[in-house]
Amino acid sequence: MNLGVRWTLHGDGRTPAPGAVVRPDERLTWPRTAGLGAQHVVAMFGASFVAPVLMGLDPNLAIMMSGVATMIFLLATRGRVPSYLGCSLSFVGVAAAIRAGGGDSATVTGAVFVVGAALFLAGLAVQRFGARIIHAAMPPIVTGAVVMLIGFNLAPVTASTYWPQDQWTALLVMLFTGLAVVCLRGFLSRIAIFLGLLFGYLLSWVLDRVFGMINSPTAEGKVTDHWRLDLSGVGKADWIGLPSFHGPSFEWSAILVALPVVIALIAENAGHVKAVGEMTGDSLDDKLGTAIAADGAASMLSTAVGGPPNTTYSENIGVMAATRVYSTAAYWAAAGFALLFGLCPKFGAVVAAIPGGVLGGITVILYGMIGLLGAQIWINAKVDLSNPLNLVPAAAGIIIGVGGVSLKITDDFELSGIALGTIVVITGYHVLRAFAPAHMKKREPLLDAGTSTYDSDSGSEPGSGSGSDGSGAGSGGAQVKR
Repeated sequence: MNLGVRWTLHGDGRTPAPGAVVRPDERLTWPRTAGLGAQHVVAMFGASFVAPVLMGLDPNLAIMMSGVATMIFLLATRGRVPSYLGCSLSFVGVAAAIRAGGGDSATVTGAVFVVGAALFLAGLAVQRFGARIIHAAMPPIVTGAVVMLIGFNLAPVTASTYWPQDQWTALLVMLFTGLAVVCLRGFLSRIAIFLGLLFGYLLSWVLDRVFGMINSPTAEGKVTDHWRLDLSGVGKADWIGLPSFHGPSFEWSAILVALPVVIALIAENAGHVKAVGEMTGDSLDDKLGTAIAADGAASMLSTAVGGPPNTTYSENIGVMAATRVYSTAAYWAAAGFALLFGLCPKFGAVVAAIPGGVLGGITVILYGMIGLLGAQIWINAKVDLSNPLNLVPAAAGIIIGVGGVSLKITDDFELSGIALGTIVVITGYHVLRAFAPAHMKKREPLLDAGTSTYDSDSGSEPGSGSGSDGSGAGSGGAQVKR
């Protein structure tokens, strides 16, 4: 059985010829392959650092399970789809909403486990019936609206939780990260979020030394004197050890809040597979269903042990575009490095110590880029917003999702925010379509036509929001990671 774990040496294994590409089934020498793997790990670090912290989950476990998820994905796609699976930022708003409703980490991972199962089933359906089944249920107007309301629903988290902890640090980190995203080129632009975190760490340390403690709200909302950067937990952490595991807990209210993210994940995977196929010159349409199912299975495994869900990372597509090395051997090396990082509690303590003000500056950009992904999906699919059939359900659903409008069903159950907004967009579109006149029913391009493009010559992504999904989630169509 071909599992895609055998590679032929490309040329002399040292330097590809000018204009040549290293295909997925080829590799360079193992030391060079390991170096490329380390580069892929650095590229995904920004979003994979931030996402579990924002979701209230163990960053060590997140990094470890991203390595496991990548291995599952590479085996499932038989090594034809070079990709790294990192922690998805699409679930940050879901986690915040669930915790605001009284849920804990087990409730979050239980809800997300169900999303992973739904994604797995969606992948099997695509594999059996083709991508048109996705388009029938979720045309670009629906997909874009759901992605947009998921991203913009996060705005109150930044405004009320992170930014107030240290507003001046947040402002400076926001400015630095914005400059890094726009002004840096090549690989550095791909790790702009990571560079923003490093800048924020250093800035917080300097401000503590110069001005002393700050009097501001903590993450729990209590106003007190505290250090901006508290590294006390780092000194107490071991160098080697297992991350903390926990089982999922299933609650219908949390599951309904999380399920809409399936739409965003399908869009991410579809855009990712299409983009990789265009770069490698290998049509991967036959692997779209497998890729979606593999992502779902990997997310189920991760959340079953207390980790976050995973998705394909556009930061790593950017690395491939810049290096023209598409070898899946490099991704196996990256997955191995991630496993090693996951076994270092001291590394997790460093991540957990990220100051709230730093997260405030990062998330202002990050959350906005996640929301604007929805607009990019509309633009790429040439969605006509002058058509009332598109405009009305999208407008209503976005306002409900962003504003936190609620609909009380019983004394113990209500729909609100992301869940209610998504239901309004999907059902509203299909109900209105059933009654709309024929001239309003023009079909838009298929979702699997891709949601982003990549410039393989420059290694930069047109309209890229970061070096990720959106960062971890950047602004590329396949980019919400996160």
